[in-house]
This record gives sequence, structure tokens and C-alpha cells, in this order.
Amino acid sequence: MSQSLLLGVDVSTTGAKALLIDQDGRVINSATTPLSLQTPHPLWSEQDPHEWWQGIRTSIRTALSNADVSAEMIAGIGLTGQMHGLVLLDENGEVLRPAILWNDQRTGSQCDQIRSKIGAERLIQITGNDALTGFTAPKILWVQENEPEIYAQARHVLLPKDYIRYKLTGEFAMDRAGGSGTILFDLKHRNWSEEILSALDIPAEWLPPTYEGPQITGQISSQAASETGLIPGTPVVGGAGDQAAQAVGVGAVEPGIIALTLGTSGVVFAPTESALIEPEGRLHAFCHALPECWHFMGVMLSAAGSLQWHRDTIAPELSFDQLVGEAADVPPGSEGLLFLPYLTGERTPHPDPFARGAWIGLTVRHHREHLTRAVLEGVAYGLKDSFTLIQEAGLGAIDQVRISGGGAKSQLWKQILADVLGVELVTVNTTEGAAFGAALLAGVGAGLYPDVDQAAERMIQITGSTAPSSATNDYQDFYPRYQELYPALADQFADLAKISSESQAESAPHG
Repeated sequence: MSQSLLLGVDVSTTGAKALLIDQDGRVINSATTPLSLQTPHPLWSEQDPHEWWQGIRTSIRTALSNADVSAEMIAGIGLTGQMHGLVLLDENGEVLRPAILWNDQRTGSQCDQIRSKIGAERLIQITGNDALTGFTAPKILWVQENEPEIYAQARHVLLPKDYIRYKLTGEFAMDRAGGSGTILFDLKHRNWSEEILSALDIPAEWLPPTYEGPQITGQISSQAASETGLIPGTPVVGGAGDQAAQAVGVGAVEPGIIALTLGTSGVVFAPTESALIEPEGRLHAFCHALPECWHFMGVMLSAAGSLQWHRDTIAPELSFDQLVGEAADVPPGSEGLLFLPYLTGERTPHPDPFARGAWIGLTVRHHREHLTRAVLEGVAYGLKDSFTLIQEAGLGAIDQVRISGGGAKSQLWKQILADVLGVELVTVNTTEGAAFGAALLAGVGAGLYPDVDQAAERMIQITGSTAPSSATNDYQDFYPRYQELYPALADQFADLAKISSESQAESAPHG
């Protein structure tokens, strides 16, 4: 094998992954080491950074061994991983406490403090985002308030993948896509915001220098080489947070091409050529992984997760193909049945942890196949909410949607999405997700391609397409009715959550 190889490294919540590809995008080998998750208290979510490093070392060695290739063939390494997590190190680079993850919900009061200190509108103007519990900044304030002995020792703030960078290279650095997800960033200027840091009393020197995704941030150290099997001096690029890397990995690197990930959650990722914001913060606005490019992102918490729940609850004896197949003969609109997919609360466009799921319009005519189709359509409507907000915020025309994730395996669901969104959906040849995008960025940094656009053009090919059908007209009648449901039910959702909480408290054992 004469071609150079590229290594994508991904530290997600569930696994530490190493992906080897050649410079044409062909996967040579992939290895993933499972990771454990700790929930020491309700709503808390933590992981041990040492376990990340152990998992990455194992996965890199396994991928190299299984591929039977020399590490000398690796031209560059790209990093990706879960966003927003907080890793605190002391002056010697030692981990001070378990990392607080993106899905940790303990920081509600700290989010209120941030809005109070900066002003909600000003915060959105600078960072492109409201203060939400998932972001990094409120986690820092939580440690300051609740673990002052830890905070007093802190000298470095990193994201999960940047801890792996530190272990690989000995360098403190962060990519700008990931940095903008801390809400400590000036979105327009693509770097740390002095105003935000000053208002929150977070020392600027704790934060690492930032880089664009393809920029080289360091080289593999001798120590890391001995632990991983890599070659000292191999360049490591900035990389990107998982969603930006996923978008790079499917070729969503220019305005008009949208990445739609239909996994347990649903993510709509829209590149923009300037730092646009949604004035109310209903969309996330971050830096993209390539220079002078930004993106909007809408997140739906229960996308394919809604179908998973539906199958497990209603028809666990059926396969997904069987269940969805039944719905193929149901007409668009499910004969007047609508489904709200807010089974785990929602983020976009309604950042409401109390939002709940519901079927609306049930009659005796409706059977299981109607319920199923309504779930598929409800998820499509919910994703259209993000598309609608993105266009209203100034994106412009949507030329193509590149869909990936488990839900993309269903041709019926793809057709429903194409009809509801009114745009062509395409699939591409890359299925390795964020790690593939990280490896592509490494190829640019290593000089194998002049820029990310040309790397994507070489590596990524369209493998299938689904165009809108005449059913688009039917969905244009149903979608406005769907939009009216959450505002009509929001107060009831909050009341039900309160009653349920009080009931659980009263029935809990005392002693």
C-alpha cells in the first residue's frame, strides 16, 4: 500500500474510536473501545478522562494491528469528540475531577447567573447562543461555587478531545468549532471573548490557544508514541467537535448543503458564510471546522429515539422494517393523526425539559400502522422546525440535504422527510461519522489536499437520492397544525410535570 494514511480519533460518550482511512477516503480499519458513564447524582453525567486515554491507546493499537500497516504511513491525525464537556487540570496537567459532560443537567442556576451578569440578549449577540445547561461555561461556575478546593487548583480548561490532544502531544490547544460551544467565545471573531470571561471572572490564561480544524496544533510526543504505537513527530490537527466533524465527513462544508443526522436524536447542521445568529437563541450558532465558515444547528432530542420507543412499547415482537413497512400504505397525514415527538423534552425550537410526547387526533379508524406513520411524520415536522428557523435567520436557499444515521436506512422515512422538507435528500458513501471528518481535516493539515472543500470532493460521493413527491402539498396543510400544538399544550406539560413530581415525592418511602 503506497498511499499515505490518515487517522481519525473520536472520544464520544460511549466509546473511544480510532479510524484509519487512505487518502481517497477508503476505510482501512476501525476499532472502538467502550467507555463507562457515571451518574453519581440525579441529572449528573460524568466520565473519567483517564479512561478516555486508556481507550484511545487501545483503539489506536488495535486498528494498526488489525490493518497490518506501519504507523509511519500515517500522514496526519485529526481529533473529534463530544462537545461542551469540562475537563479541569492543575498546574502539572493532572486531572482534578471527573469530566462534567454535555448531557449533565446540574447547572440551571448557573445559567441564570450568566444571563443576569451579561444580559440574555448581549450573551446571544456575542456567543450566538443562550446559556444552556449543556454548555461548558455554567459547568465552570458550578465547580467554582460547589467545589472551591478544586477550583482553587485549576489552571487549564479543556474539552474532552483536547485532553486527548494534550496526552498525544503535550500541547494545550482547542479547535474553534469546539471552543464556540463553550459559550465563552466571540462568535464573529472566532476566539475567546474578553467581555464574557471578565463578566464571569474566569481567568483567560486557563483557556488554550485556538486553531482552525485543519491547522496543525502539535506532534506526537515520544511518550505518546510509546503508549500508542504511533511515530513521534506525526502532526495532529485542530479537528472539531463531533457535530462539525460529522458535517465535514458528509461534505456539508458550504452554504446550501445541510447535514441531517437521524439518530436517537436529530441534528440539523447548516453551514453559513458569516456569523449569523437566531435572535432568540432558539438555534445554536457555532464556528464550523474550516476557516471563515460558521454554522447553525438545531437539535431534536427524540428523533429515531421516538421510533425506538414506539416499537419497544407497541410492537416489540416486530422488527423496525416490519413496523415501518405497515405504515407505507397509510396516506400522508395519517388520516388526521399528529404526533408530538417530545418524549425526553426538547431543545429546538422549544428549549423545554417539560415538553412531552402526544398523539393528537385519535379516532377508532386509527390502527397501529397509523400510529407508526404519525411518529415518522411527527419527527419530520419537528426537524422542519429547525429548517424553518434557519431560513428565517438568513441562511437563504437550501440546495441539498445530506442525511445519515440509523433512521436514514428507511426509504419510507426518507421519502416522508423529503416531502415534509420539500427538498432533495441524498446519502453519501461515508458512514463512519465524526471520525471520518476528523481524518479528512488531518489530510488537509498534512498537505494531501489544498483545502477542506477539495478534500471532501475527492473523498465523498453521493450514493442515492430521494426527491420530494406530490405528497409535499399534503404536508403543507398538516405542518401548520403541528406547529400550533406545543404552544397550546406547554402549560399543561409544565403542570403535569409538577403534579407528577409532587406525587412521586409523596409516595417515596420515608425513614
